[in-house]
Amino acid sequence: MYQYNEVDQKLVDERVEQYRDQTRRYLAGELPEDDFLALRLMNGLYVQRHAPMLRVAGPYGMYNSTQLRKLAHIARTYDKGYAHFTTRTNIQFNWPKLEEVPDILAELASVQMHAIQTSGNCIRNTTTDQFAGVIADEIEDPRPYCEIIRQWSSLHPEFAYLPRKFKIAISAAPTDRAATQVHDIGLHIVKNDAGETGFEVLVGGGLGRTPVIGKQIRPFLAKEDLLSYLEAIVRVYNLNGRRDNKYKARIKILVQTMGIDQFRELVDAEWEQIRDTDLKLPQTEIDRVKAFFAPFDYDATAAEDSSLEQKLAQDEAFRTWYERNTVAHKVAGYRITYISLKPYLKPAGDVTDQQLDLIADLADKYSFGEVRATHNQNLVLADVKNSDVYAVWQILSGANLARPNIGTLTDMTVCPGGDFCALANAKTLGIADQINRKFEDMDYVHDLGDLKLNMSGCINACSHHHVGHIGILGVDKKGEDWYQITLGGDDGSNAALGKVIGKSVPSDEVADTLQKVIEVYLDNRYENERFIDTFQRIGIAPFKEYVYAPAN
Repeated sequence: MYQYNEVDQKLVDERVEQYRDQTRRYLAGELPEDDFLALRLMNGLYVQRHAPMLRVAGPYGMYNSTQLRKLAHIARTYDKGYAHFTTRTNIQFNWPKLEEVPDILAELASVQMHAIQTSGNCIRNTTTDQFAGVIADEIEDPRPYCEIIRQWSSLHPEFAYLPRKFKIAISAAPTDRAATQVHDIGLHIVKNDAGETGFEVLVGGGLGRTPVIGKQIRPFLAKEDLLSYLEAIVRVYNLNGRRDNKYKARIKILVQTMGIDQFRELVDAEWEQIRDTDLKLPQTEIDRVKAFFAPFDYDATAAEDSSLEQKLAQDEAFRTWYERNTVAHKVAGYRITYISLKPYLKPAGDVTDQQLDLIADLADKYSFGEVRATHNQNLVLADVKNSDVYAVWQILSGANLARPNIGTLTDMTVCPGGDFCALANAKTLGIADQINRKFEDMDYVHDLGDLKLNMSGCINACSHHHVGHIGILGVDKKGEDWYQITLGGDDGSNAALGKVIGKSVPSDEVADTLQKVIEVYLDNRYENERFIDTFQRIGIAPFKEYVYAPAN
């Protein structure tokens, strides 16, 4: 994991003191509301429905145990005892006092954390695969390049006031676990015909009001050209993106309007001017950053342990959890282990201060002191020895963090919705509870197999409902909450946008409608066929016909 140097630490410390003075001046009436608005957004502070909300950066989803304990302390001291993990692998506090935010930022700075560029029209947190560096199918670890992009984009003087926010994601495996195709820029680490490693570059993806799958702008980009090419793309967007209409300000609209060929020509022209400048990325710098992500000193004897197989044979509940909530590690004798933040009848992505402390302890004892956040609001202990998996499960179970539901219908990605967010059209948390009650039988849920359900409280699509196998969008109809359902979305390697099944349904019919959708799937699936594969094979018509069939 990357460690700050003196320059990094000084930058963050100075930003804290700068914001402390800005807050003091605002509270003293010396700084107008509109001026302070821009400043607080630069420091991750929103004003939500009930209180301010502070969003803290989790660079490419990485957290160490010291940081988790600090986050637990902040939740206890400055908030209501919990925090919330987002779909950009950041963490949010929903109840801080505005006047105490500078103190929170100072606490964060003491453990190499901040809230810079977690809001505003700037380059946001770069995200990647939660299995980066520990999964066998990747070409190489993408995290060093995430860190290089983070350093390039942080407080970039030219890109502090872009037309709209800007998001980058990187994947290094044939299986895309980072939703790269629905980002402003998606990067795939690939090998060319000569065996050289570089990047396939996609541009113009995004969700929200106008969902778009990104388009390839360059099939292969040499590593040394990464920063100059990214700069060229963002510069073209900054110069040509619309600022007169926020709904048409994202780069996806610019690419659609121009067409990918014209956009590529502008980028290439800009790139030619800057590719041989100090933006060229030398191998020495790549190697320097890679050193922070060197493989851990794994136990060479770990694969010899047979206790895991014994526990799996003896304990059915453990075996169920193991099969659903763990993943094969590239090193024999280790297991990637999920921490489910989707307990029964609890808000998705929420975690208490006690749970954060416990997770920090688990990380220290069993996973080299590190934890990863996923883009669908769970956590991962990436390096658990087989011999320790049972103990980890027992501890997680005692803390309500071991629901065996990863990748299932009840592993819902859900935004806070109208209960917290001032932008939301409808509530989401109660609907999630309704679905959980409907599908409480975990044997039934496991039989359904892999199924992604994403629910957003408004068209901003913070929970990526467009790319859920089943998507739910809250809409307002004359002051009442209704819900539009889409089917067939996918954020993986075969990215697709869901199709609206029909008219929206009232709040008390959402779970029953999902039950009908599931019945069509069960009636039509081949053996072991996933929901998304069945949908792609039979199309939307059978679902629409059954869901909206007249009542007898």
